[in-house]
Amino acid sequence: MAAFWLISIIVLVLLSGESNANPAASQQSQLDVNHRKPLQTFRPYNIAHRGSNGEIPEETTAAYLRAIEEGADFIESDILATKDGHLICFHDVILDATTDIANRTEFANRKRTYEVERQNVTGWFVVDFTLGELKSLRVKQRYNFRDQQYNGKYQIITFDEYILIALYADRVVGIYPELKNPIFINEHVKWSDGKKFEDKFVQTLLKYGYKGEYMSEDWLKQPLFIQSFAPSSLIYMSNMTNSPKIFLIDDTTVRTQDTNQSYYEITSDAYLAFIRKYIVGIGPWKDTIVPPINNYLGPPTDLVARAHALNLQVHPYTFRNENMFLHFDFHQDPYLEYEYWLGEIGVDGLFTDFTGTLHRFQECTTPYPKNEKNAEALLQKINYMLKDSGY
Repeated sequence: MAAFWLISIIVLVLLSGESNANPAASQQSQLDVNHRKPLQTFRPYNIAHRGSNGEIPEETTAAYLRAIEEGADFIESDILATKDGHLICFHDVILDATTDIANRTEFANRKRTYEVERQNVTGWFVVDFTLGELKSLRVKQRYNFRDQQYNGKYQIITFDEYILIALYADRVVGIYPELKNPIFINEHVKWSDGKKFEDKFVQTLLKYGYKGEYMSEDWLKQPLFIQSFAPSSLIYMSNMTNSPKIFLIDDTTVRTQDTNQSYYEITSDAYLAFIRKYIVGIGPWKDTIVPPINNYLGPPTDLVARAHALNLQVHPYTFRNENMFLHFDFHQDPYLEYEYWLGEIGVDGLFTDFTGTLHRFQECTTPYPKNEKNAEALLQKINYMLKDSGY
């Protein structure tokens, strides 16, 4: 826990003296951090879904620090925008499920109904609040069957704060931000310089030095995957950054928010062959890869094989320890689920709510080689060679 509090202090010091309206704005020149341990690249990535949110309320400083402490390779976050144009780490477009907004009488008149992805949604919307107002709220655990002791202790954090948490870790930790609901955000949030949500998102990443193709020298120093369910946003951002992008895949019956194609169409050979020019991988809902039947695993689809044939990585979501999320085949044992997905299905990374569980499984099954530095250098060299050869 010492590392947990040390990083907390560093982030607070970096942000002190900055207003809520402009956190960490002048700090990019000071981010030359001497990392002692590189990102592991010899086994599938452990992606901390909204931080270690199985233990601590999602997308908070504490959840991300806990995930780093527990061995995450990447910390993942959803990015939305406030009424006054600041980027924050938050999953839902409404504040209802994971904050104390319902108890804040001063905001009672802010409840609205908007159309979100072709459905009417009612609640307190992020886009109707300034950053200062959102910072006054307190976050709570999404699920009532998880630990409630941290409710009310943490704030919503900004995109900048999230980045600083990764950059000031005591080892290289990647970030995995999702451009969330870009159609909705661009409709409701307007920036004075005429920029779009995608522009502001990429500008923030570039400000902190995130650049470079997958496995390049720049990428290995500051690893990043950009993710989105909106293919048009990924294509648009490709004109601004060569950082690797992941196309998220929902249930095949769901339609995309921007192109109105079903994800069944999106996962066709023809579409994957098209989108691979802009992405390095896909992030499918795990039931899209292996559709369940009465909560038992059904026959796997060929999605992973077809993606790998196009040299696309596959990072499925979301892996959770609780029995209600585990198919009966795994007998209430999350380690059996990891064994199945990493051993039999052969995916390249996993989004998990329980970073420590996945890390312990991988340390038992695929531990670091004895000569860690040499092994890392050799594996990175092999990856470069394969890439140069077109694989």
